[in-house]
Amino acid sequence: MTSKERAALRAQAHHLDPLINVGKESLTPEVTAAIDEALEARELIKIGVLKNCFDDPREIAEMVAVRTKSEVVQVMGKKITLYRYNKKKHKEK
Repeated sequence: MTSKERAALRAQAHHLDPLINVGKESLTPEVTAAIDEALEARELIKIGVLKNCFDDPREIAEMVAVRTKSEVVQVMGKKITLYRYNKKKHKEK
């Protein structure tokens, strides 16, 4: 992903609210599955890392990206923005 693509995705994600929150249990298989489903439906999502989660948000972002085959657009504070291209969604248009 180029820096221009990343900047455009950050601009699109600016108005999004976090769909999924990662809590004190950190990345459970259920949370990962929910993130995967959200990426399938929307392509671009935000994830919130709650205060009671003691893992580093950057590490969580990298783990989620690997597990869901997505790309980390941005990690700002405790908010993670992920993107995964969906061929089916673009094929319909």
